[in-house]
Amino acid sequence: MKFTELELKEGLLEALSYMGFETATPIQEKAIPIILKNYDLIACAQTGTGKTAAFVLPILNKLIGKKDTSIDTLIIVPTRELAIQIEQQIQGLSYFLSVGSKAVYGGGSGKDWEEQKNALKEGTDIIVATPGKLLSHLKMGYVNFKNVKHLILDEADRMLDMGFLEDITEISSHLPKNRQTLMFSATMPTKIKQLARKILNDPKEVSLAVSKPAEGVTQAVYLTFDNQKIPILTHILNQRKEYDSIIIFTSAKAKVSEINRSLRSAGFKSKPISSNLDQDEREEVLRLFRAKKVRILVATDVMSRGIDIKEINMVVNFDVPHDAEDYVHRIGRTARANTKGEAFTLVNPKDFHKLSKIERLIDAKVTRLELPEEFGVGPEWKSPSKKKKNKPYYKKRKNFTKKKSNK
Repeated sequence: MKFTELELKEGLLEALSYMGFETATPIQEKAIPIILKNYDLIACAQTGTGKTAAFVLPILNKLIGKKDTSIDTLIIVPTRELAIQIEQQIQGLSYFLSVGSKAVYGGGSGKDWEEQKNALKEGTDIIVATPGKLLSHLKMGYVNFKNVKHLILDEADRMLDMGFLEDITEISSHLPKNRQTLMFSATMPTKIKQLARKILNDPKEVSLAVSKPAEGVTQAVYLTFDNQKIPILTHILNQRKEYDSIIIFTSAKAKVSEINRSLRSAGFKSKPISSNLDQDEREEVLRLFRAKKVRILVATDVMSRGIDIKEINMVVNFDVPHDAEDYVHRIGRTARANTKGEAFTLVNPKDFHKLSKIERLIDAKVTRLELPEEFGVGPEWKSPSKKKKNKPYYKKRKNFTKKKSNK
C-alpha cells in the first residue's frame, strides 16, 4: 500500500516523498489507520519492520495545525539510544511541519537537565523519554502533562524485562485518563497482556509473526565448552580480517569487559558498550563504530533492538540469548537492506535447549561447524527432546583434551 492511500496530510506526504519513502510496511499499513481513528492499540512487531514510523506518522498527522506548544504525546522507551534514535526520526519526518520534540534520558550534563526541564515544564509537542529519568523530573513537581493526548510504549517487553513495570504504572498515573494509548512490543508474553489490561482501553490488536532471519544471513554454530569460546572467537575474527564492522553479543554485561579485554590482548581493535558506560561514553563508542574507527563492538542486548547501524558484516553470539526471539533481533543487525552477512553462535552444553528453541522459532536447523583441531573436541550434540530422565542430554567425548590455541 502506498502512503498516499493512508489518509495522511499533504505536509507529511511531502516529507515522506523527500526521504524516498513510498510504500508502507505491513505494520504501518495495519497500525496507521487504527491510530488515526483514535483507538487504543497493542501491536506485536519486531525491530526492522518499520514500527517507529507506524506510530510517529499518525501522531505527526494529528499534530499538523496544533496552535500551542503543550505536551501532546509521550513516548516511553527502554534505552537512551532508542530515545535518541526515535527523536531523530521525528525530526526527519517533521521537516516540513511545525512540530517540536525533545528526548529525555539520563547520563547527560547539567545543561541537558535544564533543557529537559524546560521542555517538560513549558511544553513541546512530543517527549521521548526513558522511564527512570522521566520519573526524576516528575518528582520535582514541575512536569506539565495535563494536555497529553497520546501515550506510546515502545519495546514494552524489553522495558518489563528491565524492571520498569512499576515506573510505567507510576508515569501513567500522572497522565489524563482520557487519552489514546499505544503499546508496541516485539513479543507478547503474559505480563505484557496484563499491563495492557491496566493502561489500555478496549484496544485493537495488530500482530505480525516474528520474521525469519534475512536470507542474506549465513548462520552457523560451534558447540563449545566455556574455556574454548575465546579461542574460537579469535579464530573466527582472524579468518575474516577484511570485515570492518562486527558486533559480539553477550547476555551478561559483566562479560562485556572480560571479552573486550581478551580481544584487545589478542590485538583486535574493539570497544565495549553496555549500561556500565555513561551516556557520553556510549555515544562516543557508537560514533567510532559507525565511522569504522572501531572494528568490533562487544555489546549486551541493548544493541540488538532499536539501534540503526548499517553494513554490519558479522554478528557473533558469544552466548545464546535467553529468548529465541532475541536471536532473531541480534542477527538481524547484519544483512540489512538486501546485503550479505554472517552470524555465528557459540553454544555450550547448558544452552543446547535454547538452540533447539531458536531452531523451532525460525523453522530451520542451524549448521553445526566442527571445531578447528587445535582447540580440542567440543561437546557432542544431543537434542534436549531426546534426553533421558535424570540424565544430562550431553556428554563429553572420551578423547577430549585441552589444547592451547596458537594465537
